[in-house]
Amino acid sequence: MPRSPASIFAGIAALAAGAVALALVLQHGFGMEPCAWCTFQRVIFLAVAAAALLAAALVAVRPAFAAAGALAALLAAGGVWAALHQQFVASRAESCAYTFADRFLLRTGLDERFPALFEATASCADASAPLLGLPFAAWSAALFVLLCLASIGALRAGFRKPR
Repeated sequence: MPRSPASIFAGIAALAAGAVALALVLQHGFGMEPCAWCTFQRVIFLAVAAAALLAAALVAVRPAFAAAGALAALLAAGGVWAALHQQFVASRAESCAYTFADRFLLRTGLDERFPALFEATASCADASAPLLGLPFAAWSAALFVLLCLASIGALRAGFRKPR
């Protein structure tokens, strides 16, 4: 049975928020400290969730639905880049200091306002722990790909002509 665009975007929001919740459980419950790129991806996941919720709420307003849905897809695509950058560039560097992710967190003040959520407490090399044999960044990239494709699918479904 085909899903409505609103339910697809609600699912996207739930998955994105769930990724952040899992990261927080692993950090605060199991001591897996995040690096700047890890916490930057949390920002992106939350932004995807917000855009997806907006798209779900605005399905009836076509231009707003399209804008919010496209924003969710673009943010998820940016998340793919961030996760791949963490895996292939940042994790091989001695420090995450003064990278784009680090500067973003410092300039926005998110790390100071919400330290339990956005404070980077590990280097990128130290934060590359595996989960089921794959680095966290690979799982994050895969989820961002899924969120991007689902956003595109929900947008297409929202503009499909009824039969």
